[in-house]
Amino acid sequence: MSKTEDFKAKTDDQLAEQLGELKREAFNLRFQAATGQLEKASRVKEVRRSIARIKTQQTERTRSAAK
Repeated sequence: MSKTEDFKAKTDDQLAEQLGELKREAFNLRFQAATGQLEKASRVKEVRRSIARIKTQQTERTRSAAK
């Protein structure tokens, strides 16, 4: 199952909760990068893309509900 399909299968509440977790992780990764403690730099990119996927899914749901 691809990541987008995984997000489509989740409820709005689950997406909002996961978005919050990812934003906290992104903050922590930025902090680690600033202090030179970041071990896996590619994780920053993964988290940013996951946040974008969730936001896109939320926008699609909002637009389809408005129609």
